[in-house]
Amino acid sequence: MNKLKCRYKVVIYDCDGVILDSIESNYVFYNRVMEYLGRPAVDRTDLEAQRVLHTYSFHNVMEYFFADDARREDAFRFAKTIHYRDLMPYMSMEDGFVDALDQLRGHTSLAICTNRATSMDMIIEDFGLTGYFEYVMTAAQVVNPKPHPEPLLKVLEHFGIAAHEALFIGDGEVDMQAAKSAGVPFISYKSDLPSLARIQHHAEIVRHVFSA
Repeated sequence: MNKLKCRYKVVIYDCDGVILDSIESNYVFYNRVMEYLGRPAVDRTDLEAQRVLHTYSFHNVMEYFFADDARREDAFRFAKTIHYRDLMPYMSMEDGFVDALDQLRGHTSLAICTNRATSMDMIIEDFGLTGYFEYVMTAAQVVNPKPHPEPLLKVLEHFGIAAHEALFIGDGEVDMQAAKSAGVPFISYKSDLPSLARIQHHAEIVRHVFSA
């Protein structure tokens, strides 16, 4: 790999659906809020609801489900009592992710850009990812989370690079929209979104990042 040249100065990863398979944990989280309010569980056949709860920020998902609920504020208060570690058993790391990081580390900088707000530090620690990422951007650090370009623009600003010098790997429409608005090249993971490339496994990242 030492003879290969890296095409990008920074490789940026989304978290949910890219680093972690976390869809079940998201259902568990929001269904606990539904149960608290006495509402039925989220319909798993509702693909729009699935898209929202899996890709949008906490605040936006809560507004999607509870904006017109008379107990909206109760829902928000209760949701904030649910601890990340109660949900960890429902998460797993995507296959080949750490192997890909090991191949990239030392050749390019690594970063995360996620719509998670408060749990990334614990995820990094619990899943053995400490030391891999030079910068982690969460929804708590911006006014406008993805699909707004602000999070990605802040990552670019942190590294002092132009948009074309970064690569963003995401799985959701919010990722694609944020990348497009920020001018950052985008690779879609396990999705058919319009992108520079569509990949099904993290091992495929390497050939897109390096050139002979």
